[in-house]
Amino acid sequence: MRKFLVFVLCIGLLGFWILWHLNRERVYQQMLDRLQAESRAAEVLVTAVSYDENTKKNMTTIKFVEQDATGQDMAPQYFTFSGNLIQFQSLVVRFEDKFVAVGDRFRGKSVYLFWKVFMLDGNQTQEFPITKVDEIPGGYKVPGRTTGFENRFWHDFWQYAFDEAKAQNAGIKSVQIEAPGSIFIPGYLYTIHIEHDGGLRIDAKPVDPILRGEKILAS
Repeated sequence: MRKFLVFVLCIGLLGFWILWHLNRERVYQQMLDRLQAESRAAEVLVTAVSYDENTKKNMTTIKFVEQDATGQDMAPQYFTFSGNLIQFQSLVVRFEDKFVAVGDRFRGKSVYLFWKVFMLDGNQTQEFPITKVDEIPGGYKVPGRTTGFENRFWHDFWQYAFDEAKAQNAGIKSVQIEAPGSIFIPGYLYTIHIEHDGGLRIDAKPVDPILRGEKILAS
């Protein structure tokens, strides 16, 4: 009887290990799919402009919608500034060439993300986080419940990104920050791209005339 119970326990443990391993591999692959995307994209639209009697400034509200690795829109974020010359900051972390050359699973590609949006105005400078330090960037988040491995990966990433000694031990080649800006006005749709080589670009095009001033109802 004891041998039978030991056998059943071993089978149970083996089954548990197989399921854990398969789930880990599934999460690994989903993370890799997101890390291997060649660019990050987001769209920005001015949703409101108002005059603040207290500050004597025009307040500009923008809607920021980032796309995930599959090109699907993420939840919108809204930011209000006391002006319309607004800058977006990206963070790009590159790994050493040897990891790229051998196709290392998690260090074979750069990691790049939208980090902050801000408006410079001396002591009145306004800054809002798009991605908070120590959190999983929205564009890289695997859908569903966060796994321990995913949490550990991004926890380590943020430590490596801002600690030179740890960065070298982790094989990080460089940490690059870019922050281009544009004058944001109503009636234009702005598209922001972070390319895999670290460049950040803001393009603008007029909104289709039929959409101007209209509130579009969700289907």
